[in-house]
Amino acid sequence: MQKFLALLFCLGCHIVFAQTKTSDTNFLKKLLWDHASPQLKMIFENPDSFRFQIIYTRIDRDKSNQPHFTHYCYNVDPNRYFNPASTVKMPLAFLALEKINRLKKYGVTKYTTMLTDSGYSGQSSVSRDTSAENNFPSIAQYIRKIFLVSDNDAYNRLYEFLGQQYINERLWAMDYKNARITRRFTPMNEDQNRHTNPIRFMDGDKVLYTQPAAYSETPFDFSKKILIGNAHYDSRDSLIQSPMDFTTHNNLPLLDLQQILQSVLFPQSVPEKQRFALNQNDYTFLYQYMSELPSESGHPHYDTSEYFNSYCKFFMFKSGRTTIPSYIRIFNKPGWSYGFLTDAAYIVDFKNRIEFMVSAVIYVNSDGVLNDDKYEYDETGYPFFKEVGNIIYQYELIRKRNYRPSFKKLQLHYK
Repeated sequence: MQKFLALLFCLGCHIVFAQTKTSDTNFLKKLLWDHASPQLKMIFENPDSFRFQIIYTRIDRDKSNQPHFTHYCYNVDPNRYFNPASTVKMPLAFLALEKINRLKKYGVTKYTTMLTDSGYSGQSSVSRDTSAENNFPSIAQYIRKIFLVSDNDAYNRLYEFLGQQYINERLWAMDYKNARITRRFTPMNEDQNRHTNPIRFMDGDKVLYTQPAAYSETPFDFSKKILIGNAHYDSRDSLIQSPMDFTTHNNLPLLDLQQILQSVLFPQSVPEKQRFALNQNDYTFLYQYMSELPSESGHPHYDTSEYFNSYCKFFMFKSGRTTIPSYIRIFNKPGWSYGFLTDAAYIVDFKNRIEFMVSAVIYVNSDGVLNDDKYEYDETGYPFFKEVGNIIYQYELIRKRNYRPSFKKLQLHYK
């Protein structure tokens, strides 16, 4: 079945769920080409260099406001590796809420103080979080930071709470068979990433629940080598004249990323096995922080000269730090690393009552050297997302709809 789905995606469209329709395999390509700038056409003319993939999901509501999805794809290939970077933080946030719900019998919630201890080589402990209103770390605070500014330490702490084995086995059980999350975002070897820290949940001085250190015995298939680039800098900043090896790195195909996002935004649209075990409070919490902007956050508080409002909003706005209109909200998770830029987003225009999903990845590394911090993010990468997002948005503004959506569940309060 997995090979069949991959084949459908290679052809340009993919029937994901019951509410999804078969799509014209050339529609998205034609839409983008018809409105593309010379720079965007240059990217499209060089798919091997830029490794771009794009998924546009059209959403049509019926008279009961139920959404129906049509997926349009351009150059999507689930077998072509890209480094997912911080996009892997999104499923970990969802999995962490699932797991914390199973601890409620101990009096633990996502707001409970979570103290991380160290118990193995390379590990570090956490007992304070000055970004939190009460100065203590918690699952809720880590998730806020992940979606607001893509905080790496917050991801590491969720990785340690969940454990490598649980993360992968749970995602595989949800039919994300090609997902592979094997490492923290801090220098550690394969053995260290298999070990995760002991953790305590506290109510003042009282221990509510203790999670012992864990070791992942999950086997991974690393038989297929993944080599990218012409040269790279290693951990000692030495230039190595050979491609960089991504064989054991994290992997999250764009197909899986799009489905994971859709499963939380529209849980009833996916098979039951692909739904995260979340309650309505969890969904509201996630919608809030997936769409909130750094300037609207009190705890954490951010310097908006560094963490500007479009810092984590690639589609339509990232290039040039463009102001985001108050009537537009983007529920998303981007990632950037090694020259790869990725974003999966659900975009809502409350004023014009339109909605759509769009996911994409691009590789911008013209010199072929990885780990040199010389990537064309500003010159090529961010403008790619801005233009693709705006072309689709302009199409959505004029396309015919039988029923306009109601966004009642997304009417959130931002400070």
